[in-house]
Amino acid sequence: MYKILNGIGNIDNFLATFDGEPFEGMTVRLFNPKTKLWSIYWADSTSGTLDRPVVGSFENKVGHFFSQDIFEGKNVLQVFRWDARDENNPVWSQAMSDDQGKNWEWNWYMYMSKTN
Repeated sequence: MYKILNGIGNIDNFLATFDGEPFEGMTVRLFNPKTKLWSIYWADSTSGTLDRPVVGSFENKVGHFFSQDIFEGKNVLQVFRWDARDENNPVWSQAMSDDQGKNWEWNWYMYMSKTN
């Protein structure tokens, strides 16, 4: 990860191999000082397009970032959650709702660890 735009943004790259094929993903995060919201964009070597951003903010070291999307032909609300309350073991998770946030289906968790 490296900072951009005098610190109001950052970029990181993800490199992997899936089934013997190289894969690269990139996240661009931009902070709007007026709205106090982050916009997080994703692009990867599979599609070559910049996805619609998830938008949100952090409160008490937990961030919620939302977007509208289409999943299996249905309009859904999507949320990404960054839980950094344990700074050495942050958790990223994703959920979707097809009833405008009344019910959420959590479908992806990434548990990370920081080593020194």
